[in-house]
Amino acid sequence: MKTLSITEVEVERYHLLQEVLKQHLTLAQAAMLMGVSYRHALRLKQRFLQQGLEGLRRRLPPQPPHQKITPQMKQTILQLRRSLYHDFNLLHFREKLAEHHHIHLSYESLRQLLIQAGLHQPRQKRKVYRRRRRMPCAGMLVQMDSSQHRWLPEVPQAWWLVAMIDDADSYVYAEFHPKESTLANMSCLYHYIQRRGLFRALYVDRASHFKTTRHGGLHYEVNPEQADTQIQRALGELGIEIVYAHTPQAKGRVERLFRFFQDRLIKEMRLAGITDYDQANRFLQEQFLPWYNQKYTRSVPDSSRPLPAGVDLSLVFSVQQARKVGKDNTVRFSGQVYQLLPSGGCRSWAGKWVQVAKLLDGREAIVYEGRPVHYVPLSEPQCRQEQGETLLSQRQYVQEQARKVWKPPADHPWRRGWKAMRSK
Repeated sequence: MKTLSITEVEVERYHLLQEVLKQHLTLAQAAMLMGVSYRHALRLKQRFLQQGLEGLRRRLPPQPPHQKITPQMKQTILQLRRSLYHDFNLLHFREKLAEHHHIHLSYESLRQLLIQAGLHQPRQKRKVYRRRRRMPCAGMLVQMDSSQHRWLPEVPQAWWLVAMIDDADSYVYAEFHPKESTLANMSCLYHYIQRRGLFRALYVDRASHFKTTRHGGLHYEVNPEQADTQIQRALGELGIEIVYAHTPQAKGRVERLFRFFQDRLIKEMRLAGITDYDQANRFLQEQFLPWYNQKYTRSVPDSSRPLPAGVDLSLVFSVQQARKVGKDNTVRFSGQVYQLLPSGGCRSWAGKWVQVAKLLDGREAIVYEGRPVHYVPLSEPQCRQEQGETLLSQRQYVQEQARKVWKPPADHPWRRGWKAMRSK
């Protein structure tokens, strides 16, 4: 006697089709109760009339599927997962299998394979929040932030990654820096504008290099108006508005970018054998960012503005301080004395206020009303205190000799008698 293994669904279909044959139900009603279309219910009825209960059983494919994962391929995937790609996420691991090992699998097939082997732990899906709508055109809003992380596990110092991302098309530019400073953020802004032109607005947090936020103290009592930071001054010269975020969630696009980089970039640099941050910056500019922008940048209209003619971008993104020229046509900056030379029709700069700028490459420049001023650095000690300390250290001390007793000469008036002196 032949034994059939059937499921509860097939038993339910058997009873419903029996009711249809007894004319207690219509075929349309049975199809609705079975959860299938009317045409499929008609096929099930015909197979039931021809083969009975055997016709309701699920038909298995006559041969293994053509895309079935072979045991050799499965072994290769699991071995790569345990060794080289042990800390990669599934999407990153799937891309590396296709790119370097020519193994093409769907995301779900790879996930199920790793779950069965105990190499992946399924996680509960997080709640999805409504995101702010993107800007319609590139160049309208750019988000900027910094992330401190141990990007190279072999290097004990945690460096900063300063990154900018366009809100519309997700174009990214980033740089590694040892610390988050005004010059580090200026360097990123300088190279971004060089590549893409001027954007309309910059979306940043309220860090001290973006916004002066004094709420008390002597400076605030004397002058309650907050002075512009160097970045505010530079972006104001270019006509770029600064928009300040009050929470990290407000600029979520750049925050998610850092989460992506902390996952992908670290592993890519490890595969490339990067051991220091000079190599990391070259790898970032030459390989990782071009790959990222080609893969993830969206195609949208561009509203960026070209840089106006005559604007020196290196001078705009510099740390500038005002100095008053002395009567000898010299100014002091960072302990160095500069002699200003006659230029631009001005023979003497005495009494004028000039801007001394420290450029991104470490050079200094002196500007008066937007015009460069020629100068010569003088080899003078940095300050009088250091000069005095140098002289004291170079002084040679000598032992004082015993003082000689002074004796008046023979013709000295003191040697004359008092009578001779009185007779006169």
